[in-house]
Amino acid sequence: MSGKIMATVIVLATVIFGAFLWYFQTRAYYEPVALSALPVTLADGTVIPLDVTDFEGIDAETSPLRFRACFSVAPESAARVLAGGRPAEDAAPLIAPGWFDCYDAFALGADIETGAAQAIRATPEIARGVDRIIALYPDGRGFAWHQLNGTLE
Repeated sequence: MSGKIMATVIVLATVIFGAFLWYFQTRAYYEPVALSALPVTLADGTVIPLDVTDFEGIDAETSPLRFRACFSVAPESAARVLAGGRPAEDAAPLIAPGWFDCYDAFALGADIETGAAQAIRATPEIARGVDRIIALYPDGRGFAWHQLNGTLE
């Protein structure tokens, strides 16, 4: 009888630990972010505010890589940023938590590869070794994330 009790305790402890681990990895530290403009550093070094609407964003203090955002911009603003921005040839959208519905890293990455969306390095060194990347579509949809820039060695 004691073997069944011990096995039950071990399984129950494992399930509880797994639930806590899942919660802390996918939900606990994320907080909503509210922005009306994203600063963009153009290739000539000029910083301009990119006015955004319909902004949905999340971030966490635990890591500079947890920032994700979805937004809209006026097509003429997108064209200005794309024309003067610094392209991000190594853009690789990071996966967002499953509950952050507006951001699909796989579809966004495929669109960047095919040229349907263009990625620019919006803010170099937003944190040590991390850049903010913005991907824009011609219709004004935009997405942002942070990714490592390779300067940490």
